[in-house]
Amino acid sequence: MPKPTAYFVVACWLFTFVLTAQVKQKIMVVPFEPKMYMSQVDHKINAETKLTQKQIKENFRKGVNEEVSKALKKSFDVLDLMKDTAKYAKEIFAIYRSLTYSYDKVPDQANYKAPVAEKDKKNHTIKNGQLIVETDPNAHFMNAKIKSAALVPGLYAKYKTTLFLFINQLDILSSPVVSNDLGTASERVLTLHYTVYTVDAREINSGICSLKFPGDVNTPSKMISSYISKMGAEITDRINLALTKEKEVEKKKK
Repeated sequence: MPKPTAYFVVACWLFTFVLTAQVKQKIMVVPFEPKMYMSQVDHKINAETKLTQKQIKENFRKGVNEEVSKALKKSFDVLDLMKDTAKYAKEIFAIYRSLTYSYDKVPDQANYKAPVAEKDKKNHTIKNGQLIVETDPNAHFMNAKIKSAALVPGLYAKYKTTLFLFINQLDILSSPVVSNDLGTASERVLTLHYTVYTVDAREINSGICSLKFPGDVNTPSKMISSYISKMGAEITDRINLALTKEKEVEKKKK
């Protein structure tokens, strides 16, 4: 986390006030960077839809944000930065410049604690503008770390958002599975990596959501509507649980 500044002190007070006040919080949903899209099935998608690799990626960037935002709207006011890319393009790139990524162990959601970056562990590199992740026997995920202490308080000043959901990476993996006497069929796995910060730049939830789905589903729209929507609901539940715990802590302080 960035070192405390005047921004940070004000943000801490602000978040405490919002927690204790009976107001609906506003959350910003930041899309994953184009380089943070990992897919083993784009050739299958292209064969069925004729979409280019760039179009496929953009469909998922917009679709993930849209479905997650729909789920969040049941509990929060939502600002989806992919809703109007012309309006928010500069803001999105400015946010990306203020982030770094850490390949951390997947946290236990039942007893959540913000992951601590492992020292001297290099699990990912950038090659030709594409993220390359090294294999690891333990479950890890791509976590967003804020480099600038002024980032989230600055975003609050512009948009009055007190929570920030960073969609860090989307993986679409495929593997053969034995189906029956006729042979094998493929199985897909969608994995969404994310991080949630408060306006005082604290990581209150992060991790992954994963779902398996049939290998014959090759349209982004169906993957998004049928599976990403479920991930959005799960992430919303996790954020609400994190905020409930935050409120309990504040009550004990009084």
